[in-house]
Amino acid sequence: MARVKKGKDATQKRERLLKKTKGYSWGRKSKERAAKEALLHAESRKFRGRKEKKRVARSTWNIKVGAGAKKEGLSYSKMISGLKKVGVKLDRKILADLAANNPKVFSEIAKLAK
Repeated sequence: MARVKKGKDATQKRERLLKKTKGYSWGRKSKERAAKEALLHAESRKFRGRKEKKRVARSTWNIKVGAGAKKEGLSYSKMISGLKKVGVKLDRKILADLAANNPKVFSEIAKLAK
């Protein structure tokens, strides 16, 4: 029977794992078992973080639109309902961008909502 010295596949798998955990603290960067567990937790948090990032972005749009509406003398809800009644089909992302970067255009839109 042939003698197996170091198992190429296992070594490469271990190196790949430790490369992903580079920069982690303590044994989580150097010990295979701890690194594997740390990576499992990191990847589950990574998945959750991608979903959370979208939620945070949407709430930020609402805050920016609300701040722009306040400058025009409207509340956020009055602005949105006014735009719906007039038939303006701009989403909150576009409205937030206009409020932050193009206040003149935003004030024209706010006049429509009044």
